[in-house]
Amino acid sequence: MFCKSASQLLKELAYNDNDQLTPFNNDIFEQVFRECDEHHLHLQSLMRKIQDDGLDIQTTRNSDHFGAVIHHLSLIRNKRCLMAYMYNRAEIIRSLRWKIGTILPEEIQSKLNYSEEEYFKNHCAALEVYMSEIDLDLTVDMIPPKDPSIQVRVRCDIGDVLLGDQVASLTNNSVHLMKRTDAEQFISQKQVVGALLAPLPLEGAKLQKSDLYSVMPLIYLCKFGFQQLP
Repeated sequence: MFCKSASQLLKELAYNDNDQLTPFNNDIFEQVFRECDEHHLHLQSLMRKIQDDGLDIQTTRNSDHFGAVIHHLSLIRNKRCLMAYMYNRAEIIRSLRWKIGTILPEEIQSKLNYSEEEYFKNHCAALEVYMSEIDLDLTVDMIPPKDPSIQVRVRCDIGDVLLGDQVASLTNNSVHLMKRTDAEQFISQKQVVGALLAPLPLEGAKLQKSDLYSVMPLIYLCKFGFQQLP
């Protein structure tokens, strides 16, 4: 059956979430590519046969003509399926720059082929050049924040980090109030979790019921990840 392998690539996209990246299916992709070559060879062969029989390609309507049409349409369909597969993955790869940053986790990078890795690098480079020209970081705060600062809890030992004009020691489970522009890179790499919360009670102080309402969302965030709270 013609184009069966190409349809499997589209089914693979349909079965996954819109922002879910699956490993590049190189086996089926190459199989469709070889099928395109075969359709092209059959198409050229049938067209030469019509010409050798002294018939007009534009007006002839025999078995060779309809066979050539089938191979031609199959070739076009395969190409469209390959383009749809690559375009859908390219959209997801572009979105990773805005969601994660320039450094992809190993579990995501292992799902890309060489061309997609180069595409991601070139996209990041082009975006960096544009942001440097306008002197504005477009990857920070896709939704305008209500407060320029954010309270975060560190999930792992990061060490001493320069934040603005001062050095902060980001140790595991420590809580810091920092600018969103400084916290964004750590949040995207899941090294910290943050939310706009009331200050935590001091160590040794009696925990009030109102304090508990402030701490509980942060405990939730430490377990399930960053989430902007109202």
